[in-house]
Amino acid sequence: MSPGPARGRTSAADGGAPRRGPVRRWQLVRAGSDAVPPSTRRFMARARQRRMRAALPWAVAAGVLALAGLVAWTLLGTGLFGVREVRVEGAGLVTPVQVHDAVGVPDGVPLARVDLAAAARRVGALPAVERATVSRDWPGALVVRVTERTPVAAVPQGEAFALIDRNGVAFRTVDRRPAELPQVTVAHPATNDPGTRAALEVLVALTPELRAQLVDVSVEGLARISLRLRGDRTVVWGDATRGPDKARVATALLDEDAARIDVSAPDVVTFR
Repeated sequence: MSPGPARGRTSAADGGAPRRGPVRRWQLVRAGSDAVPPSTRRFMARARQRRMRAALPWAVAAGVLALAGLVAWTLLGTGLFGVREVRVEGAGLVTPVQVHDAVGVPDGVPLARVDLAAAARRVGALPAVERATVSRDWPGALVVRVTERTPVAAVPQGEAFALIDRNGVAFRTVDRRPAELPQVTVAHPATNDPGTRAALEVLVALTPELRAQLVDVSVEGLARISLRLRGDRTVVWGDATRGPDKARVATALLDEDAARIDVSAPDVVTFR
């Protein structure tokens, strides 16, 4: 067998040029689906399903986190749900403007970022407010519910009168004593003043009959409390102890023709 022509061999007939063999051309051909065995196709399908099941929780978690981030940014970082109104409920002695100023939250601040407890404390610091609560009313309002102090007595303060509540807090000044309120005469009306607390204890102990005739509770000292009644009558009360006993005895003697009734020792009563 003679050897075939070698690649790159020259001959005289060719003029010394190298002789080339036939050129092979390669082409990629996509195999049809029927070229893959059914078992291989099933294996590949199950592999894809396993990959999808493994990735699904991560995709869901990423979606939830993205949604939560969007909601948080909308609520906390934009004015879309900002404060546009401060609604006041239960106010009579204080005005809505006073309450709005006390809340201290500028318009447009994101509603979710408002410190409700701090706002309620600021409103509660108003003299006429006993307590306050602040809540959100979406999408853009703060609701302030106010409970105001109820006066139980009027204390003379020069030409005016200071109204005090059941805790002895002087929260309002008026020009005239309200007709429905008894007068309490103490030197320094305040919640921590012993004389004020003693006068309030006496008021609580009074019977309806005594209260109907009461003009003034005077506290000259903790053991020198007296009541001034209509008709220029005086009840010497003494200190604030045994209030119910003293009130009962004094009430029983209201029909007596006496200008001065001494119940400071309710077991030994004198009157004249």
